[in-house]
Amino acid sequence: MAKLEGKVAVITGGNSGMGLETAKRFAKEGARVAILGRDPSTLDKAVAEIGHDVLAVKGDVSNLSDLDAFYARVKSAFGKIDILFANAGVGGMAPLGAITEEHFDRLIGINLKGVVFTVQKALPLMPDGSSIILNSSIAARKGMEAFSIYSATKAAVRSLARGWTTDLRARRIRVNSISPGPIQTPIFGKMGLTEEQIAGFGQAITPQIPQGRFGGGDEIAGAALFLASDDSSYVSGIDLCVDGGMAQI
Repeated sequence: MAKLEGKVAVITGGNSGMGLETAKRFAKEGARVAILGRDPSTLDKAVAEIGHDVLAVKGDVSNLSDLDAFYARVKSAFGKIDILFANAGVGGMAPLGAITEEHFDRLIGINLKGVVFTVQKALPLMPDGSSIILNSSIAARKGMEAFSIYSATKAAVRSLARGWTTDLRARRIRVNSISPGPIQTPIFGKMGLTEEQIAGFGQAITPQIPQGRFGGGDEIAGAALFLASDDSSYVSGIDLCVDGGMAQI
């Protein structure tokens, strides 16, 4: 039997990268899937790749009206949310001394505010015993040059998983976070880096990874499936690093 048969899964940022790979894996395991993303063109492509029982809605997690509209659509289409993967996030580099208000507000707005209200607004649709997964990062554990604001947002996400595990204990809703290491996703291009800079970043980072390579979005999807399914029924409040060992040594 499929691991998510009869379940409804919501994935923010499910139109590309790790979110899309997770949406495809969840659908393959029997879930009906709803995704939220900002780019209509990639949403259309994602629907074709996910393949069945999928609701795709354009919206920005930092916009509370967009979240309200999204959850109204989810309620109408599926009636509930068994699994919530608060995955949407953005990257960005700025060393201390060059941090702008725009950089700060963008990362805080999407990576922290967006996660808080993605989860809070989903709760009325979540039955007791549901699973919430937050996308953090190993950047929360490491002092990476020019990533201080990004790292701070991801450290906050890790903290939210702990706090919400306590807040939701009476409802037996499990809250866990995933901390990806370097993953081959479109996020690097969205950070404004040139192809040369992306290649240079990869060459600098790869020797620090015991596995000797970047991870794939499908490997994040496998970790998310574990946390979404009954395989992790006694797991709550953890941070699962999927990083090839980079932050563990």
